[in-house]
Amino acid sequence: MGAGAYRRMMSAWGIAMPGRRHAMNQFVAADAATRSSDVGSAPPTKSLNAYGSVALVHDWCPSFRGGERVLAELRRVFEADHIFTLFQFLERDVLDAHFPETEFHTSAANNWPGVRKFYRHLFPLCPFLMEQFDVTGFDAVVSSSAAFARGIITRPDQPHLCYVHSPMRYAWDEQFSYIDQMRMGKAGGLLFRILMHHMRTWDTRTAHAPDVMVANSNFVRARIRRIYGRDAEVVFPPVDVAQEAFSRDKDDYYVTASFLAPYKRTDLVIRAFNAMPNRRLLVVGEGQQSRALRSMAGPNVEFTGYLSRAAYLRTVARARALVFAGCEDFGIALAEAQALGTPLVAFGRGGARDIVVPFGGGHEPTGILFDRQDEATLIDAVAAFETCRANFSPDACRQRASRFSTERFHQGITRAFDMTMEVHRASFR
Repeated sequence: MGAGAYRRMMSAWGIAMPGRRHAMNQFVAADAATRSSDVGSAPPTKSLNAYGSVALVHDWCPSFRGGERVLAELRRVFEADHIFTLFQFLERDVLDAHFPETEFHTSAANNWPGVRKFYRHLFPLCPFLMEQFDVTGFDAVVSSSAAFARGIITRPDQPHLCYVHSPMRYAWDEQFSYIDQMRMGKAGGLLFRILMHHMRTWDTRTAHAPDVMVANSNFVRARIRRIYGRDAEVVFPPVDVAQEAFSRDKDDYYVTASFLAPYKRTDLVIRAFNAMPNRRLLVVGEGQQSRALRSMAGPNVEFTGYLSRAAYLRTVARARALVFAGCEDFGIALAEAQALGTPLVAFGRGGARDIVVPFGGGHEPTGILFDRQDEATLIDAVAAFETCRANFSPDACRQRASRFSTERFHQGITRAFDMTMEVHRASFR
């Protein structure tokens, strides 16, 4: 539904909406100036904090990665102890450390046999499952969405702030990349295209449900404007890396770190380093491509699997550079590398443009950005990095990462929530 149609519908219900654009303009100006229960169960009575009772809604929590780190900080900001999410498979130590005294409300599908292995294949059911959560007993809703959470059903008088990690990437501009990388064949590709057509219809219909959208990067902000016709201010995700993890001393290896999924393009990094046998690469992480990537790697490519947090920080901090060839919406792993004093060699589209000061683009560069996702370009980028490596200061890298601090995230989200309340009130005047 377009913005005009939404406004006409609200007008037909007797709800005037003169203040949304004005309120959003105030938000933009303010930011520039400061820079497991079953589906359908009613939530219990909530004690109030400064924000009232807030329901947090998140797509799914299979593991503790970037989106879940943001969710943990949202829980702290709003002192929320109820999270609604389709699937929750977090380890007990993660729950104790980041979600103490928090109740997770999950979908019925969370308890299906073997669901941990195939939950991603249930995406056609996810809009329906998300719509079954009952959050109407809360004073406000804050959703953390890369796909489905934004579609939560709320009361007309219930403020809704949405933190957008990305519009549903595989349903929009990255549809063709997914089809190509997953090698679905003609029949599978056709079925996927049909499913994505229906997914786009649902996604567009729910695009104007939140009162305010916040983007996690300027790249996502542009995607929101192009796909949904809405403006969103940018609040960068929190990057919390202790000073003691920082290292000025670098070893002789490069590192790439991510969940090993097709869109991360770890395959491209491995192929490039196969062609550079004198350069060592560590691959950190696991995922659906683990077996295929190991089978294609040369002797100079080493896989570490998942690492403990402390081991991960040490590995990235000591790397000559972190190499990333995917298009991330933001890229917390990239920002963490900078906080650890490690330069980046990264594809120059997406959140990397917010994170890296490219060589030649500032007096204190923090990395190399390359403009094409192919082996030759990445090999040239690594060679360029080697040539000008003395220009990259670990201290400059860490200083660059300071703009992604947890404190700035809390300030930005608090300001966004205040604006959500103002936009919501304006819609009822």
